[in-house]
Amino acid sequence: MRPPVVTALTVRGRGSVAVTLDGVEWRVLPTAVVVSAGLAVGGIVDRPTARRVGQLRRRHRAEAAALRALGARDHTSASLEQRLTDRRIAPGLVRETVARARRAGLVDDDRFAIGRATLLAERGAGDMLIAADLEHQGVPDEVACRALDVIDAESERAGRIVVRRGMSPQTLRYLAAKGFSEETLEPLVADMTLDGVG
Repeated sequence: MRPPVVTALTVRGRGSVAVTLDGVEWRVLPTAVVVSAGLAVGGIVDRPTARRVGQLRRRHRAEAAALRALGARDHTSASLEQRLTDRRIAPGLVRETVARARRAGLVDDDRFAIGRATLLAERGAGDMLIAADLEHQGVPDEVACRALDVIDAESERAGRIVVRRGMSPQTLRYLAAKGFSEETLEPLVADMTLDGVG
């Protein structure tokens, strides 16, 4: 039995092509898949070609899901992997897609961690809160440590908050709730105690 022949390629909407085999519509595929698979009118679609189309289609779906996710917000490698896994993309394809996104510079855990740490620090977060947030976002520990080294020291940030809010027990509770460490809070408590004694 001879393999089917492509008898028509019809544009269907933006970025899609209907592939007709022996006069019967076979699949509607992304244009990129049609081009990558080398489908053309008069060409045959044997089993190896059909398998190749399936692989290209799955790869295109994974890449499209990754680009949609990255278009909405920045991601870590781990959060992008989770997003693709949630879309029921095969584990091997998830790893391959995330690796390509990293090579292309679309995913960079260091860039993400520094940006996120800077944003949280500007919003008045202490190092413990920032570290917990980065861990939740899937940032590896060593990357989180590098990000914390880049932002202003926690004691400087706490000092700015004290200047803005005034030294009081409420400010100290606020700092504690925002994830400032005991090491940062202890000198402030001592200063407040000395001020109260004097």
